[in-house]
This record gives sequence, C-alpha cells and structure tokens, in this order.
Amino acid sequence: MKIKKDDKVQIISGKDKGKQGKVLQVFPEEKRVAIEGLNLRTKNMRPRREGEKGQRIQFPAPLSISNVLIVCPRCSRPARIGYKIIINDKEKKKIRLCKKCKELID
Repeated sequence: MKIKKDDKVQIISGKDKGKQGKVLQVFPEEKRVAIEGLNLRTKNMRPRREGEKGQRIQFPAPLSISNVLIVCPRCSRPARIGYKIIINDKEKKKIRLCKKCKELID
C-alpha cells in the first residue's frame, strides 16, 4: 500500500472532503485507513457495572483508501505517489516519491 501509518492525508470525497489529518491505522486487507478526527462515528456503550452510566463514544471509522491522497511534506499539496528503486552495495530499497515535485517521501 502506498499510504502508511502517521502519513498526513487529505480526503478527496465524502462528507469530510478537503480536510486533512494523520493516519492512525491502515487495514491493507480491506484497503481502508482510519484518520485522526475525521469520518467520526458515534457508538452507544451500555453500562458495565451497576450504578455506572452508559456513554456515547466517538471514534474515527475507516474509509476507503481510494478516497484519500497523501499530502507531500515538501510542497504541502495532495499528490499521487510513485516509487523509485535505489540500489546500494548489497540491498535494494523501494522509496515513495511525490509525483508533483519529485521529492522523496520516506
């Protein structure tokens, strides 16, 4: 997947369109990401013990990875991601790069 945990992303469709946030979790099998403070859902929790009150908990629900673009740290614009393979002495390294400014992201 091209988006990793702690990347800054921007939502490009849906109710939070145009908002930016940090990726909290990545679900590669479902191709979904959870973003801090965005796409919030409310869950009603029952009281666990006697005398305790129930609660309403808000949590960021995962959304499809096709609805987000990574924000380039150098040019601060949402951009697509490309890859570049760098070959050192004994190892190959696959590095992400911004398609707009050609700057390495990792």
